[in-house]
Amino acid sequence: MKNPDNYYLQSGVIPFRINEERLEILLITSRKKKNWIIPKGIIESGMKPYESAALEALEEAGVIGQVSKEPLGKYKVKKWEGVCEVLVYQLKVEKETQQWLEDSFRDRKWFSAEGAKEVVARKKIIKLISKLEKTINQ
Repeated sequence: MKNPDNYYLQSGVIPFRINEERLEILLITSRKKKNWIIPKGIIESGMKPYESAALEALEEAGVIGQVSKEPLGKYKVKKWEGVCEVLVYQLKVEKETQQWLEDSFRDRKWFSAEGAKEVVARKKIIKLISKLEKTINQ
C-alpha cells in the first residue's frame, strides 16, 4: 500500500534559546532513544508548514515559542519506501512544559550549538544549526 503524498513533505524545528548571551539548541531523542534529533513530522492537514512544525515541537519536545514563517532550510531523508523532504524552521523557545504528549518515550536536552553539532548524526541538520548560529549572531 502506497503512503499518501503528504507523508513525503514534512516540517520540523530547531528549538533554541539565548542563555547568558550563548545560543543553545534543544534536541530530542528518536523514538528508539538512539539518536539526538530535531522535532519533525508530517504537515498536519489545514496547517501551514511552520504551524505544523510548532505543533511537533510541543508534542515531541514540550516547548512553545515563536516559530519563523520562512524555513531556515530543508533536507531530504529516505523513509517509508520513499524520500521525504523536511522543511526546517527556527523556534525561539518561550516556555517548556513539565509534561508533554511524547515525554514517555523521548528525552529532551539543551546543548550548546557546538555540542548539538557533535551529537546530531545528520549532516544537513548540522549545516542548519550552523546557519541558525549565523542568523542569530548577525
